[in-house]
Amino acid sequence: QLQASGGGLVQAGGSLRLSCATSGRTFSNYALGWFRQGPGKEREFVTAISGSGGSTSYADSVKGRFTISRDNAKNTLYLQMNKLTPEDTAVYYCAARRHYPRVVFTSTIDYAYWGQGTLVTVSS
Repeated sequence: QLQASGGGLVQAGGSLRLSCATSGRTFSNYALGWFRQGPGKEREFVTAISGSGGSTSYADSVKGRFTISRDNAKNTLYLQMNKLTPEDTAVYYCAARRHYPRVVFTSTIDYAYWGQGTLVTVSS
C-alpha cells in the first residue's frame, strides 16, 4: 500500500515536497514513479526512479524543476517540486512495480501499485 502526502496550495514560483510511504515490502525491490492528473486531463508521467535510485527519468515539462529521490531505509519516495506554475496543478500519484536493475518505467501501464493521490494547487 502506498500513501502519498505533502500536497497543498502554493503560489506560482513556490516549492512543495511530496512524499510516498509504504510498508510491508522490501522497498528496494520496487521501481517507483510519480504521475499526475490535471483537471480534465489524462494521467501523465512526471518522473520515475529505479529500485536502487541510480537511474531516473523526467518529463520534459518538469526537467530542471522537479527532483525525484528515494530513501530505501525509510521506505519513502520523494518529489521535490520547485518553481511551480499553475500548469503543475494536478492530483499527484505515486506508483510502484517490481524493479529491473537500472530500469525506469515511464508509462502508467507499467505500474501495478498506486497510491491514493495528493492534490497540488498552484495559484497564479
